[in-house]
Amino acid sequence: MIIYKKVIDISVFIESTRRINDSIGFVPTMGALHQGHLSLIEESKKDCNLTVCSIFVNPTQFNDKSDFEKYPVTLEADIALLESVGCDVLFIPTVREIYPDNNIDYYDLGLLEEILEGKYRSGHFQGVCQIVSRLLDVVRPSIVFVGQKDYQQCMVIKKLIQIKGIDASVVICPTKREFTGLAMSSRNVRLSVDGKVAATAIYKSLLFVKESISYLLLNDVKEQVETALFKNGFSQIDYVELCDATSLKPITYWDSTTPIVVLIAATIEGVRLIDNLVIS
Repeated sequence: MIIYKKVIDISVFIESTRRINDSIGFVPTMGALHQGHLSLIEESKKDCNLTVCSIFVNPTQFNDKSDFEKYPVTLEADIALLESVGCDVLFIPTVREIYPDNNIDYYDLGLLEEILEGKYRSGHFQGVCQIVSRLLDVVRPSIVFVGQKDYQQCMVIKKLIQIKGIDASVVICPTKREFTGLAMSSRNVRLSVDGKVAATAIYKSLLFVKESISYLLLNDVKEQVETALFKNGFSQIDYVELCDATSLKPITYWDSTTPIVVLIAATIEGVRLIDNLVIS
């Protein structure tokens, strides 16, 4: 695996190898890698001639400074994991490399920036767009591989690519889970052993929605989920929402013909977790 730290160096490499590697897969990450990230690398290896991964803890997408400071940094372990699955190129730039002139662009994301994560994390998706836009300009991938756990972010990246007019597609890969059902996340390392057990209530709640949505009113479903989460030790619930799987527009009625997605964001032991499940 080749490691680059400077934009100019990886740009030269990408350009020089493009004739040989006509399909470039890209996996953007913030490090603290787990099997979920590695599954994206593996998917890219199947579909592309060259696989590039980036590790960059992006300050512009954190609306909570303490959350940024607490984000785990495990670079040596991350490198070993990437090498174990055959990643071809790793890009680990500094903040100065990514934001040399401090210029901030604005992207009109419409409804995506007003609901769910957009509502509770003001400016978060503009920050995501800043870093992903810069990385796309450097790597110029054919396919971007992302995980379904960050469902709304996946849609934001699709929207960004559309706005920029880039000839690249987005492949959304299934959420990887612990054997308990808890969605794999870099934030999970901040949970205690008991906290990880209690946190499985999120996945159980998603399954409950899937099983009960055909015979319960949506408001009743959401109320029961919130009750279960609080009962299992969650201290705050930002949302339990059912949305159109394509537009993310919240629904008040499901006719069972339109695919929907159930999304949950809740906090336990001071750690904010998100998860989702598509129902079709």
